[in-house]
Amino acid sequence: MSCDDAVLGGVLARLLACSRASGPAQLPGLVREAARGLGADGARVFLADVQQRHLVPLPGSEVGAEAGAETEAVAGNGAASGGGAGAGGRDDGAGRAPGRQVDIEGTLGGRAYRLQQTQLSSGSPAVGWFPLVDGVERIGALRIEGGARDGRTVESFEALAPLVALLVVSKSAYSDVIVEAGRREPMSLQAELLWAFLPPRTIGTREVTSSAVLEPAYDVGGDAFDHAMAGGRLHVSVFDAMGHDLASGGASSVALAACRSTRRAGGGLADITRTIDRALARWIPDRLMTAVVADLDTATGELSWVNCGHPPPLLIRDRRVVPDALRRRAELPLGLGFHEHGPQPVHHARLQPGDRVLVYTDGVTEARSTSGELFGERRLTDTLVQHMAGGEPAPEALRHLIHALVTHQDHQLRDDATILLAEWHPHRRGP
Repeated sequence: MSCDDAVLGGVLARLLACSRASGPAQLPGLVREAARGLGADGARVFLADVQQRHLVPLPGSEVGAEAGAETEAVAGNGAASGGGAGAGGRDDGAGRAPGRQVDIEGTLGGRAYRLQQTQLSSGSPAVGWFPLVDGVERIGALRIEGGARDGRTVESFEALAPLVALLVVSKSAYSDVIVEAGRREPMSLQAELLWAFLPPRTIGTREVTSSAVLEPAYDVGGDAFDHAMAGGRLHVSVFDAMGHDLASGGASSVALAACRSTRRAGGGLADITRTIDRALARWIPDRLMTAVVADLDTATGELSWVNCGHPPPLLIRDRRVVPDALRRRAELPLGLGFHEHGPQPVHHARLQPGDRVLVYTDGVTEARSTSGELFGERRLTDTLVQHMAGGEPAPEALRHLIHALVTHQDHQLRDDATILLAEWHPHRRGP
């Protein structure tokens, strides 16, 4: 059956009202009830795991009549067309147990997550996958079983998905069940500390997008990133603390806290570096840290940054790296107390629309294969540009890049690796 506006509004309002007094364990049941109210047979919530390799069912999502076929493989080289709802995928879930994870590569569910586009299977029963996105941050996909295929009904499911995403994010702040659903193995103590401080992997507006990835996800020690919108500015920072232990994680957590407290009190980039330097020297002595701390004016494209012993940021323009465009003399690392004495040099550059700024830690370029081959800056930029040239959004290109880095080291990372990509796109249309 088709779904009119009154029915849709009533279903969404009921879901929101019921969720207020319900715990995370009740969320899957509420989502199923809402989907059925829109004409579906059922629904399941899938969340991306920490390393963005699989979509994992939220506990409780497998209960009910919809717990049948599990995965929908992409037929041929791609089952769905870009731009809105795709079709052509086949349901190949015969014989699979309910509740199994879905690969992000090679499935309709994964395609919905990767491209943030609705994917509809061509098999029977009808199955649709709808991306779960919080702002511009991908968190998973909503699997809808049954229901009509007319445009109005599909639109009603597309209206349900954002509300489900908001509810998942709001409840994950106090739900171990939701957090654990995205983990494939236990976190080390320092990794648990850092992930508690890290922001969403992707943030953005019509003018700018910032996305970051970090490995080894379950055992990260001293790397960290931050990005935030403040009025008409995008703030980004990448930190690399010496070592790979709890003190390293503590140093990066202190840097994140110092950066935010200074920024939110109206301090500039030089103030941020001085505050971090002072905090490390006082509370975690002998623990050095390199960093790039930057602001981007989203109206003018002016990039300002401070580099404390870190690899210089890279400027990508028209699918190539502009040599030495952002290379400036780096200051000493943080933690020495040097930044207390005298003003910090803040560098400036004017970006062009479409420019991308890449900030990374040395664990990326210095990663070695089992044969001793460095990953290197050239491989880093070539891999990223190749994926973005194929039309992939920045978060997806970074996902492929970090997986390539992990594969290069045979899944045995010897150092933390963090990559942040900020893109200035002032003329982009849409949300």
